[in-house]
Order: sequence, then C-alpha cells, then structure tokens
Amino acid sequence: MDNEATYICNACGEEIVIPIDLTEGTNQQYVEDCPVCCHPCVIQLQIREDGEIDVSANPEQDRM
Repeated sequence: MDNEATYICNACGEEIVIPIDLTEGTNQQYVEDCPVCCHPCVIQLQIREDGEIDVSANPEQDRM
C-alpha cells in the first residue's frame, strides 16, 4: 500500500498529494485546505481490503 494518495482540488484544479495515516482507520473524513489556493476541501478516504485507496474531495460548503 502507498503512503500517499492524490485528489484534484475542486477550486483550482490542481492535483494534491496527501499522506495516508493508517492509524485513523480505513474510512476517514476530514477538512484540509488546498496548499495551492487555500480553499477548504472535505477529504473522504477509504482503504479497501486489497490495499487500494479511494480518495474524493468536495468543497467544504457542500458538506452536510
């Protein structure tokens, strides 16, 4: 399994590399500011049983 994953910032379109913290479990959700444009993104990360990592990012204002 990789120690990093990527997502595309919805605000600026840049590909952002994020570290994977395995101590936080296999389903994670947190808010992170884009290091390029500073817009907050809600990161949703899932580590599958086969070790593959699924990452999605949405603008923070869309979060419920």
